[in-house]
Amino acid sequence: MTAIALRPLLVSGSLLVLAAFVPVIADGYWLSIAVTVLMYAALSTSWALFSGPTHYIALSTGAFFGVGGYLVGLGMSDYDQSFWAMAALAPFVATALAALIGWATLRLSGVYFVIFTLGLAEMIRNLISWVQNNFLGSRGLYVLTDLDERHIYWMLLAITAAVFCFGWWLGRSRLGFALRILGNDEEVARHVGINTARTKIVMFMTTGFVAALVGAVVAPRYYYIEPNVVFSPELSFIVVIMALLGGTRRLYGPLLGVIPFTLLWEVISVSFPNATTMVLGLTFLLIVYGIPNGITGLLSGLAAWRRA
Repeated sequence: MTAIALRPLLVSGSLLVLAAFVPVIADGYWLSIAVTVLMYAALSTSWALFSGPTHYIALSTGAFFGVGGYLVGLGMSDYDQSFWAMAALAPFVATALAALIGWATLRLSGVYFVIFTLGLAEMIRNLISWVQNNFLGSRGLYVLTDLDERHIYWMLLAITAAVFCFGWWLGRSRLGFALRILGNDEEVARHVGINTARTKIVMFMTTGFVAALVGAVVAPRYYYIEPNVVFSPELSFIVVIMALLGGTRRLYGPLLGVIPFTLLWEVISVSFPNATTMVLGLTFLLIVYGIPNGITGLLSGLAAWRRA
């Protein structure tokens, strides 16, 4: 491996070491913001690894995130299981669910896939609420652990680092090459011998795994979990907007969207709580009409203009 190829890894490793010290120097408020940034960084980067090259817009992040958080709450409250056991189990349950959904929808047109994933979180939320109301007699679950924001931050930092390492490997693998051909022209990909359905399903499963793992790790933050809290369609839209705002053509692109949008969302949620939906819409319009390739595309265009 050349020195030029090693440079991004050295820079990423240095940033990772610096990020590990954030809980030591940050107060409670900024640590909470940092936890939120890492949560969305892992979710948005994972989403971009699948939807970026394939152009299949998956709105299922909220569903898999909810599966992770809800299973942790269910196991701890109703079956006396440890947090660690449920956090280890939840991603594999979500991966199996993603395989089933991917097998049923990714063989079809991307439009059907988008519509189905849009309603997935709502479908699971209503199903769980119906089961609880009619058979279990309760609506929420307790997640009581000794973990605080610092522990959640370090776990999310490890997950985010793992997602970036996976993305770095994917960009240099046969699977990543197949994804790029598939995204350019699916018919051509089939003709050159790529199993397009299997490729899409495998990557969709990784997205489900990461989202459920993040949901499980973040569950202690809520203490009391209800389906309405963890199965949030809004989370799916936020993840998509963050990834598109930063740009999906670079591995670090979603992170450039996560940081400013998290800060903007915090300000809007505190000062104008009734305007959050409008902010989502305006940001989406900004991306479509102003920066279709995201912040990374804008920076690349400016760099090319300066060299010309």
